[in-house]
Amino acid sequence: MALLNSNCPDLKLVARGKVRDLYEVDEKSLLFVATDRISAFDVIMKNSIPGKGKILTEISLFWFDLLKDVLPNHLITAKFDEMPEKVQKYRDQLEGRSILVKKMRVVPIEAIVRGYITGSGWSEYKKKGTICDIPLPKGLVESEKLPQVLFTPSTKADIGDHDENIHPSKMVEILGDKELAEKITKSAIELYTKASDYAASRGIIIADTKFEFGLDEDNNLVVVDEVLTPDSSRFWPASKYEAGRAQDSFDKQFLRNYLESINFDKQSSIELPQNVVDDTLEKYKEAFLLLTGRNVSL
Repeated sequence: MALLNSNCPDLKLVARGKVRDLYEVDEKSLLFVATDRISAFDVIMKNSIPGKGKILTEISLFWFDLLKDVLPNHLITAKFDEMPEKVQKYRDQLEGRSILVKKMRVVPIEAIVRGYITGSGWSEYKKKGTICDIPLPKGLVESEKLPQVLFTPSTKADIGDHDENIHPSKMVEILGDKELAEKITKSAIELYTKASDYAASRGIIIADTKFEFGLDEDNNLVVVDEVLTPDSSRFWPASKYEAGRAQDSFDKQFLRNYLESINFDKQSSIELPQNVVDDTLEKYKEAFLLLTGRNVSL
């Protein structure tokens, strides 16, 4: 059963994001619910991708476990029987797509890490020879592996607005804390490097990804939100990779390409055709199987 919007009146709704609904459970914990909504170009589409939220949840849990030695995360439990009673009463809606997490002070930065030149990075490089105003060697081609992994932060925009790519030095200004900025940079690159090495062994190139961080009660840096999903990353099949062109992908690029082909105005929510819904879901399922070696239960 597809879930476009969760409805849990006995829980306090804190926010509805592009994909996740966020509820306050008590003074120390939150419930993240991954719906089946899908967005592209910061626009939420009218219809959903049935089961997508469950796949995103399972992928995040997989990475939380694999990367916990690099940096701790905010997970309390994803086992539904371990959740508070007032959450369990909404089992029909929430099971398989929810995680109970610790409340954190969220850092107001999107921590983007790039291993390959693509997307907005490629667009900027063609114009200025830079990504986030970081100079790069001349002569790079689309989808080429970068000489070194780049940390390119962006601001966190409100829903409907666009995140803005910024130079890493601007992040220091926004945070007002050079040590924290350095810790975020180092941690994001370490997380990406471990994940991309693992994914490469499974036939997937992680071209780029986005992390979000929080600070716990003791001011320790913690990974929050989703991690390395097809919604927050570009996953390419290694067997079809070829620098110098756009790549096949396991992520939302398929949807973006469709929207570009119909001259989507990047503002209006539209109904996606069934074949686009089906093909997008297959991409997500394939990515999950390759990464984990198992099929997701929808």
